[in-house]
Amino acid sequence: MTPVEVIRGDSPVVLGMPHTGTWLPEDIRARLNARGQELSDTDWHIDRLYKGLLPGATIVRATFHRYVIDANRSPEDESLYPGQNTTGLVPTTDFDGAAIWKTEPNKSEIAERLAGYHRPYHAALSAELERVRAKHGVAILYDCHSIRSHIPFLFEGTLPDFNIGTAGGTTCDPRIEAATHRICQASGRPTVLNGRFKGGWTTRHYGRPQAGIHAIQMELAQSTHLATEAAPYAYDPARADALRLILSDILQSLADLAPDLRG
Repeated sequence: MTPVEVIRGDSPVVLGMPHTGTWLPEDIRARLNARGQELSDTDWHIDRLYKGLLPGATIVRATFHRYVIDANRSPEDESLYPGQNTTGLVPTTDFDGAAIWKTEPNKSEIAERLAGYHRPYHAALSAELERVRAKHGVAILYDCHSIRSHIPFLFEGTLPDFNIGTAGGTTCDPRIEAATHRICQASGRPTVLNGRFKGGWTTRHYGRPQAGIHAIQMELAQSTHLATEAAPYAYDPARADALRLILSDILQSLADLAPDLRG
């Protein structure tokens, strides 16, 4: 299994998918405890949800699970949200704070995973962003995520359907943020901009508007497209189809903005 899959397109929009993969090398799977082997923190069915929404969009998808190594964390394992509960480069707990390993990986094993999984994913993502920018004069990275809507360990209450992150407006042109926010609000669904999820390492690392690379993260509550936010995490076609209409509008709006973003 290769660590990253790339579907190359000719649109100015690149879809990043760091957390949809469920593949685990057998030696790593054997190190996880029963709780860890449930893979509960997967961004379930995000690849299916976004499939075909924007013709020509490039997709860069990690095939490995985030318990191998989290492709949306800094290689230096700096916290994205200092002072708040979160998970690290190689998570030691799940999103409920429960241990997931029989034996936690050591520093040398983490270094191997960085080289074998994290770096190849970001090498592919970086290459596609550069290719798209060279073609269009601009590249828009839309980072695709989802999470359960109730996780007391990470946040209070119920997560809004749409959680837009631009690190406080620093990772993209204001028009990208505004268009995304406007469409989400117009849907009538609960929406927040730069709330609990302000954009992960991917969004913060690649978002360089002044250099022609814009990044925005969309964290969806899984209640928007799953039949249940527990195993077996089944895809709900009716819910998903209603959501896909909104997501399609967002992606097309971003693609339409691209010519106006060229400096």
